[in-house]
Order: sequence, then structure tokens, then C-alpha cells
Amino acid sequence: MPIQRLPPQLISQIAAGEVIERPASVIKELIENSIDAGAQRVQVDLEQGGMRLIRVADDGSGIARDELPLALSRHATSKVAGLRDLEALQTLGFRGEALPSIASVARLVLTSAVAGERSGWRLAGDGSDEFAEVAPAAHPRGTTVEVRDLFFNVPARRKFLRTERTEYLHCEDVVRTHAAVRPDIAFELRHNGRTVLDLPAVGAAAAAGRVAALLGEEFLRHAFEVEEESSGLRLCGWLGAPTHSRSQADQQHFFVNGRPVRDRVLSAAVRRSYRDVLYQARHPVFVLFLDLDPATVDVNAHPAKHEVRFRDGRLVHDFVFRALHRALADLRPGDGSVGSESVALASDGRFGPPRASREPTQGAGSAAPRERDTRWELPLPREPEAPDTAPAVREPASLASPAGMPPLGFAIGQIADAFVLAENARGLVLVDMHAAHERITYERLKKDWRAARMIRQPLLVPETLQVTRAEADLAEASADLLRGLGFEVDRSGPESVTLRAGPALLQGRDLVQLLRDVLADLQHLGHADRAEAALDGVLGTIACHGAIRAGRRLTLPEMNRLLRDMEATEHSGQCNHGRPTYVELDRQALDRLFLRGR
Repeated sequence: MPIQRLPPQLISQIAAGEVIERPASVIKELIENSIDAGAQRVQVDLEQGGMRLIRVADDGSGIARDELPLALSRHATSKVAGLRDLEALQTLGFRGEALPSIASVARLVLTSAVAGERSGWRLAGDGSDEFAEVAPAAHPRGTTVEVRDLFFNVPARRKFLRTERTEYLHCEDVVRTHAAVRPDIAFELRHNGRTVLDLPAVGAAAAAGRVAALLGEEFLRHAFEVEEESSGLRLCGWLGAPTHSRSQADQQHFFVNGRPVRDRVLSAAVRRSYRDVLYQARHPVFVLFLDLDPATVDVNAHPAKHEVRFRDGRLVHDFVFRALHRALADLRPGDGSVGSESVALASDGRFGPPRASREPTQGAGSAAPRERDTRWELPLPREPEAPDTAPAVREPASLASPAGMPPLGFAIGQIADAFVLAENARGLVLVDMHAAHERITYERLKKDWRAARMIRQPLLVPETLQVTRAEADLAEASADLLRGLGFEVDRSGPESVTLRAGPALLQGRDLVQLLRDVLADLQHLGHADRAEAALDGVLGTIACHGAIRAGRRLTLPEMNRLLRDMEATEHSGQCNHGRPTYVELDRQALDRLFLRGR
């Protein structure tokens, strides 16, 4: 077949294949256009899950009469005038292909009015590359786009659409997602004549309500806010507690400069942050917003703008990881239901203050603090027997209740030689003593091990690995980083490296394969995630074997020492396998158990 120019209609339909996958894709493009037009209210009407009708109306700046035909022509936009605009894009839509792509696979009517005009104007198309004449139409300031019978002229594409309910749920998710990121805009969604969402515009202080509209009130009850700013990057949003996880990664929302995205750099940072606090193959839940200089991120990496590309991916990854890791580490028992498998939310429903504000103060009747045991093997100390009363302890005043009681309270006794029962200001606390002590030991091991730097074990016979030139260059450039992880690696050729030593802690492991994995992580992620995970795994095993076991009888001072250590330890709501270390029954839950007040 000779080379020939494609017809304009086919060109538009090919472009539509890149951008328009289903009704939800149409809604995404139209809502983003409304937001870019400065809309304060966006109304979405659907019929049959959007397959029969999609109507998006806004009160934005509108489109002038003479510009309506341009709006439906390819490569026309009001948002990009030159390369400099494209490289520092601050709008959501920009490709100039969404409207013409939609118009090529559906029956489209575009009606708009601008301020100061007596009338609005309408332009209609029937799925071909020809449009009717622009005609006057009554319309307030703003734009309405009506899309009927999506893919009616591309039956092969229409076959891939799912049931009405499935398509509708995708559409609803798009509306909820945009509503979450723009609480200052009112959103309304109607399906088959029934109002499903009616979200008035709110200020930043009430933004949590929009997050609840996206993920539900249950998420907010088990989430905490995070906010961090450094090196021109700002991260804020809500993290779900490790115990409030899911079997699927279906409630993970990341926004970059207000744009919902899926990005491997960001995903890797989140996974690494939650690595040793999630149970088995569970997935965290979060809504996070990352803001940075638009010139440092390429939002034109994907036709549908789902993906971005960072100029310095490692900087972004490290910033996000540190912010999330610190936020998770700052969780302590007593921060409401966060970090624990609480049976009921704490009565005040509040989250604890940032860790930085938790400075110890000498409370009334407190004793001087005991020296902390930082040895690797940490059996609970045998203290002299004391009367069965709660010992005086020094606790951070910001964590204590108004009566001076610490978050996990004071021990009452031991159940089945495996659980510590305590009473706090809210009710009862039940602690799995092995899981709790395992986490305490694990965190101390990590701290001690990293402080002592990595001990290297020379190989009896050095191993030479054949690698790519890029991997050899990376190994040579990252020699100090690899040495910090316990690897001694020399470049032995253009496409080979020699492993001379490995981490002593990983003796007996396949160090050659691990080094290959480390180089792959460094190349694609910018950090040695698998090496760190392997080392942490060994430390976790040591902690598990060194923790107190079920069947050991503890004295009340020992139980209280365990509770105080939990309150001072990072991630102490879960053991390093992700299982909860304690549960809490507040007074309301106790009343419900015994039907009090009914």
C-alpha cells in the first residue's frame, strides 16, 4: 500500500483511542477543562453510566462565538502558546485534542457564553468531521458540553465497554477524585435523573470532608494528616493507619500540582515507607498532594496525562519517603485509633501532636527516668518486687491525659501468660506482649546497627559478575553507597564488576543475586530497596527470637515498663510483621458490650 495522508476523521478517531477509553475518560477531560476555565461549580449528568449521555456544565469563563469551531479542531488550545508554556504547564488540560477526539466518536453539542454577551452560542456535530453552523442559544456564562451515544460510529470500541453499573462507578470515581483535590469548587453528579453527589464549595479548613467524599468517613477515622516542605517540594494530605489497609491498591490517590497521577517513583516511596508496618500483602490507603515547580515535572508523558516524569526523580522519591516514614514513625499509642487495632475510636477522636513537640517534662509526683536498655538482646529487666500499684513514671505531659495518666495507662495484670491488660483514661487496653516487645527490639536493633555502620564479610573467593555497561558505571559511581550497605564492589571491566565482600548479617544468602537486585533498584528507583529489605528482614528475625514469649509471667513493674517503651517506640502499633500489638476498648465500647443505657 502506498504512503498516503489519513482522512481528518480517521486521524481524530486514532487520537481518541489514546485519550478516550470509556465514559469516565470523557468526564475527566471535560471536568479538567471546566477547572481550567475558572469554574466555581461543575455539574455532571449521566444516563446509562455515561454510555447514552454525558453532560458537563460549568460557570467558567466560557468560549467566544468565533472560537467555538477552533475548540473542536485538532491542535488548537488557549493554554499553550510556545515551548516555554509547555515546559512549565500549570493547567490541567493542554493537548488541544480532547474535544475534537470526543466529537469524532460521539454526537456532541457545545454551548457556551462569555461575560458581556447578550446570548450564548451552540455548535453541534454528528461524529463526522463536519459541524453545523454556529447558532445562538440561551445560556448563562460558562460552558455545557453534551456527549451522546459514545462510540456509536466505532462499534469495535463500544464492545469493550462494560455494564452500566461498572461504567457509572468509573465515572463517579472521576468526579469524587476531582472534588477531593478542589474543595473550593462545588460539584454535583446526577445519574439517570437521581442526584448522587451534591458537594458545596468549602474552604481549606473543611477539605477533610471532600476526602471523606472520596474514600468515606471510615478512612478519616483511621487516618492522620501529614505535611512536609523542603527543597521547593511540599507534601500534604492524609495517610491511612497501617491497620486500616486493603487487599487491593484501589484507594491510593496521589496528586501532583493538582493533577491525579500514577507514578512509579511516588509509588515506590509509599511502599518503602509502609514496608515493615503492613501485614503480609496488604496495601496502604492514602490521599496525598505533592506541589513542586512545574518546570521540574513533565506532565506530557502520557496522552491521557495519567503519568508524569520528574526531572530529579531521586530527590522527589527521597523527600516523599522521608516525609511519610517520619509521619508513620511519629504515631504512638494514644493517638486516637491511629496505629492500633482499636475496637472503638478514642472518645476525643483527636490525633496526637507531632513527635517534635513531645518533649519530656517532669510531672507532679514523677520519679527520675530510668536508663534505657539499648542492648541487642532485650529481656525485660527483673526489677525488685513492689506493691501491686502502678509505679511512678516520667511521661511526656503532651501525651498524658488531664489526670496525668499515660496513653496506654497502667497494667492491671496478665491474661493467659501472653497478654497484658491495662487501664487508661479511655478504658481498657490489651497488649500482645510478644508482638509489642518484638517491635521495640526491632527498632532498637535497626538504630544500633545503622549507628555502627555495616559490617562487611570478605568472600573467600571474589565473584565476578557480567553486567551491562550502564550497571558497571553505576556500581563504580555508587561505591560509597554500596559500601554503606556492606558491599565491596570493584569495577573489573567495561561490562563486569567483582564482588569482594558482602554484609556480614546476610552471610549464607545469594549475595551475587542480591547485588544484581541492588543495582537494578539503584538504576530504576534511585535507592537500594531490596538490600535494605533483606537486612531489615534479618534484624526482624533476630527481634522475633529475642522478644519475650507467651508463657512468661511478668511482674507489674515489667508490664508497665513494656507499656512505657511502646509509647516511646516508632511504629509500636504493629509488630514488624504488620500484626497489631494492642487493642483498645473505650468506655462506649464497654457500655455496648454490656448493653448499658439500653
